[in-house]
Amino acid sequence: MDKNDIRYTNYVQILREELKPAMGCTEPIAIAYAAAKAAEVLEAVPDRMLAEVSGNIIKNVKSVVVPHTGGLRGIQAAAAAGAVAGDAGAELEVISNVTEEQIREIGEYMASKDIEVRHIDNGHIFDIIITAYKGDEEASVRIVDFHTNIAEIRKNGEVLLKREVVTTDDGLTDRECLSIEGIVDFADTVDLDDVKETLVRQIRYNMAIAEEGLRGTYGANIGSVLLASHPEDITYRMRAFAAAASDARMNGCELPVVINSGSGNQGITASVPVVIYARCNNKSNEELLRSLVVSNLVTIHLKTGIGRLSAYCGAVSAGCGAGAGVAYLQGGKQEAIAHTVVNALAIDSGIVCDGAKASCAAKIASAVDAGLMGIAMYNEGNQFFGGDGIVKKGVENTISTVGKLARRGMKQTDEEIIRLMLED
Repeated sequence: MDKNDIRYTNYVQILREELKPAMGCTEPIAIAYAAAKAAEVLEAVPDRMLAEVSGNIIKNVKSVVVPHTGGLRGIQAAAAAGAVAGDAGAELEVISNVTEEQIREIGEYMASKDIEVRHIDNGHIFDIIITAYKGDEEASVRIVDFHTNIAEIRKNGEVLLKREVVTTDDGLTDRECLSIEGIVDFADTVDLDDVKETLVRQIRYNMAIAEEGLRGTYGANIGSVLLASHPEDITYRMRAFAAAASDARMNGCELPVVINSGSGNQGITASVPVVIYARCNNKSNEELLRSLVVSNLVTIHLKTGIGRLSAYCGAVSAGCGAGAGVAYLQGGKQEAIAHTVVNALAIDSGIVCDGAKASCAAKIASAVDAGLMGIAMYNEGNQFFGGDGIVKKGVENTISTVGKLARRGMKQTDEEIIRLMLED
């Protein structure tokens, strides 16, 4: 792909937009970001707060430990952390520099202040409105459609900022330019200086939290379980490290991750197995970086049709991405990667998202396994064909079908999952 090709510029920009560092699960961090911004506008730590959030935000925050809070979970904890100790200028690393004293203050704030939570439906799957009050003063911040997209800021009824919200990911580089053919061409030809900083940071951050997940005790310890059962098997090692990173992240580990498509779990899944495979097979740094271009862009391509949040588990897309990245490391080109993606989608597309929590680690292990099975099928001359369930003829048609399944077909499933989660 020539550097003058508009796709080249777009692909570089898409990687920079999507592969950002974040501290903790991204939905609670988005709440903390909104609360920090509201407190900044208010110019005070608020006396009380109102958190109005869409169902998918509730789903993805309810069970997650918020980092730097002393083990607190949920929406109120995220809002309190942002308001008391957040740095709004740091965006998704808003609570990355919290002190021990501030952790105590967050706990005291939670115990003494009113933080009301309301479920809203304004037609956006991703919707957060934090209103902070101090005496007669108030400030509100609204984030819509993706984690750093502040669409509105108000203070005492005055509109300080308002952006028209038209479509999901409004303001980001158009993802319609993505295709499997284009991704492989770009990976083959990209000047690594254009993407190296972004990808090296992803390797450093995500491998660090994977190693911490295996050292410590987090969640259900899926990574340690996998590694103990098959310590010499590289495929188990790939799954174990990815699962361990998720276990640590979902359960309060205070290390950042580099996300993909707004999700730390997807960033982990798209990168860690590829890094493990490359290192175990003595691949060069250049080979690793080019394979990470493939894995990350395939994940983003799959997620574009699905949307940021859905009843469709995002680890499935990232597992396909990881499979594509490993296929590329094995010397596979467009055909091998296309078949790997279709095969993996056919295997694992039924996994539902019931929120961010410890079992995400096990789903990640399953998604990576599906990606690896997709490669193995292709290498042995086997495949799923158009007409096999949701599989269509051609990889792009299959990707489009899965997007429709996840975005439209699973809408009612998503609503039922949220309803069930709110019952307790």
